[in-house]
Amino acid sequence: MAAQGHFKEGDLLVTNEKDKWTEDDKKKISLNCKAKSILCCALSKKEFNRISACRSAMGMWEKLRITYEGTNKVKETRIDILVTQYERFQMQQGESITQMYSRFTDITNGLVCLGKTYQMGDMVRKILRSLPASWTPKVTAIEEANDLNIMSLEKLIGFLMANEINMERLGESSSKKKNSNALKAEEDESEEGSYSQESMNNSEGEEAMLSRRLQRILAKKKKYQSGRRYFKKGKDLKRSEVKDSKKNEPICYECKKPGHIKADVRNS
Repeated sequence: MAAQGHFKEGDLLVTNEKDKWTEDDKKKISLNCKAKSILCCALSKKEFNRISACRSAMGMWEKLRITYEGTNKVKETRIDILVTQYERFQMQQGESITQMYSRFTDITNGLVCLGKTYQMGDMVRKILRSLPASWTPKVTAIEEANDLNIMSLEKLIGFLMANEINMERLGESSSKKKNSNALKAEEDESEEGSYSQESMNNSEGEEAMLSRRLQRILAKKKKYQSGRRYFKKGKDLKRSEVKDSKKNEPICYECKKPGHIKADVRNS
């Protein structure tokens, strides 16, 4: 009976019959079985079907590697893509420090899995360069107070998160102050509007009162003028009647005056 096993690198072929296995053969075959068992327990049903026909743990691992990493050409292409993402990495607008660091970690972890790594100092500087201009004072303070070559990413993210909280607090305070000023301005405008309305109402009331006074004055003047015209008309009428009566009286031929005759002049 022949059996196959695998240990570390390469394929392990055990040609001896089972009863002739040496202690070294038994150890290697046992390790191969354990490795296969661990891989099978970690895989889903679909993935298990892909490697179930493999006789060694190395065969199973190699098939999974090619499935998810691809060939060397595919691997190089993926590395190039992730390196480009790393070099162009920037904190996005409206993104928190936690969200930014999560995206950065996805890129660096993907590179590590493909065999590409960066020094800790390089990653620290990369994150600092990816921050927007509003973070410039904090970036400068961190660079002056710390040695970036030995600084860990966790420590850097801690500094950035603390500064983010302070910025949010200052932003809320500024927003509250702005809202308070806006509310005060609205109240002032409301008071000014009320005062203007009140002044307008007072002005309208004064205008109405003046209008009533003027109407009364005009009414009195009109009545006075009407009475005066009536009096003048009556006076003129009386004078006219007197003149008419005088006109109707006889005229003296001697003195040319009305009211008497020539005989009366002689007697006088």
